[in-house]
Amino acid sequence: LREMVTKFAPRMKVTVQPPYYNTPDFIAALVASAADFLKQDYDHLLFSYHGIPERHLRKSDPTGCHCLKVENCCEVASPAHAKCYRAQCFATTREFVKLAGIPKEKYSISFQSRLGKDPWLKPYTDYELVRLAQEGKKKMLVICPAFVSDCLETIEEIGMRGKETFLKAGGESFTMVPCLNEHPKWIEALEKMVN
Repeated sequence: LREMVTKFAPRMKVTVQPPYYNTPDFIAALVASAADFLKQDYDHLLFSYHGIPERHLRKSDPTGCHCLKVENCCEVASPAHAKCYRAQCFATTREFVKLAGIPKEKYSISFQSRLGKDPWLKPYTDYELVRLAQEGKKKMLVICPAFVSDCLETIEEIGMRGKETFLKAGGESFTMVPCLNEHPKWIEALEKMVN
């Protein structure tokens, strides 16, 4: 990005927003956007994050010896977490459930949108939807915090195919919590980031 700006718009000032996965404003916006759905009767809340190949985690690990190499690597303190997408997904979930008051037994994390033959982050969302339905979770809520606006991967992959998978596996109701989109709390958070 900086190379392109230097080449085509050398007087343009560029500021790169640091990761905001656990910032209070982002978490508050996520919880506010899900609040009405969390008031409904549900058996389980699935946090479905966009997946990435496992090799990407290993490649981005600045220590070269932590991500996916240490058992429970995301639970063991490490400087690798500053660059680790998986650890950041877990941190977002941890902050969300703390603020929303969701008990540990009522939620889990999975990863969606895998391609190719390489192993991607697990557990896979489509497999988890089947497993949870077969375990007796009949009323499912799914939220996709890695997406700030709805797109094919939320509307079609989760809202349509995910729903069909869950219902075919024995689930009774499936609700996808919309992404932040233009929720006022998210717009406020973005405004603070820009300012």
